[in-house]
Amino acid sequence: MGRSLLQSERNAELLIDVLRSLVAERKFELHDFVIMPDHLHLLLTVSNEMTVEKAMQLIKGRFSYRLSHELGFKGEVWQRGFFEVQVMDRESFETHREYIAQNPVKAGLVQNGEDYPFCYRSLAKKKAQQGLKPEV
Repeated sequence: MGRSLLQSERNAELLIDVLRSLVAERKFELHDFVIMPDHLHLLLTVSNEMTVEKAMQLIKGRFSYRLSHELGFKGEVWQRGFFEVQVMDRESFETHREYIAQNPVKAGLVQNGEDYPFCYRSLAKKKAQQGLKPEV
């Protein structure tokens, strides 16, 4: 994604809704995410019936469709492809979670990753304050 399409609250919240719907449909398990102004990071687990490639097609396709049909956006949304890293152990998992959480801090968007509104930690924190289970 070359431009800052996700910098608007409306578009970022739409992408969060797409992630929620795919998790609810049990397409994959989402452990962490951050939606940056021009890209996103996901930490997910796919089942034996799903591949990472297919999960990304579902996310990109559903978001593009909804952006076009619900918000009237015309044009390319995603760049081709994506970058994938396989997490092999608990240490690697935690390292990637921290990388995701620190992305908005490194970009100068917030001082604390939990304060960035379009990430798993921020949503989990809000839900915990409301006494709800911290899912996407």
